[in-house]
Order: sequence, then structure tokens, then C-alpha cells
Amino acid sequence: MRSRYVAFTMANGDYLLESQHSMTRPSDQIEEIILWAKSVKWLKLEVVSTTVGGADDNEGTVEFKAHFKEGSKKIVIHQHGKFVREFGHWVYFDVVS
Repeated sequence: MRSRYVAFTMANGDYLLESQHSMTRPSDQIEEIILWAKSVKWLKLEVVSTTVGGADDNEGTVEFKAHFKEGSKKIVIHQHGKFVREFGHWVYFDVVS
């Protein structure tokens, strides 16, 4: 999660695509994502909690809060993200509802 947050702060579209599961990868939206990531001021990432996701696991979740400023408004994205192993690497899959 931390590496994806840094990728958002740097508007690194290639890494954002590579670090998302192939079934949920938003390839057709990456230019919009990059433009948005560049348009906000990233403030901080809080990892609130994690479940499983250890060396012997194939999936896990991360509850996080990504803080940013859009114009003069401070915004927090608060999500529970599901991460899975794909080809031996941890990748973001989707939001856990």
C-alpha cells in the first residue's frame, strides 16, 4: 500500500498499473488517474490496520487513509483494500465492502 501511495504522489502511472491485479487494472483510465494525481497535494498515508498478508498467505487486506488537498479542501480516502499475490508479487485487487 505504501508503494502505491508513493506512486500516486509521483503520478507514476506505470507503477500504478503494474501494482494492480490484471483483472481489475484500469488501463483505459490511467491518463485520467495521472492527471488527477498531479492535480492534488498529497499530505500523508495512514495504515490503520492489516489482516493476514504474511509470507505464507495469498491475500490480505489493508485499511488505510490517504490524505490529500484538492484546492483548499482537505479530503481523506478511507478504504479497506484487498491485496493478492499475482505471479509471486503483492498487487492491489479491489476495495473490500
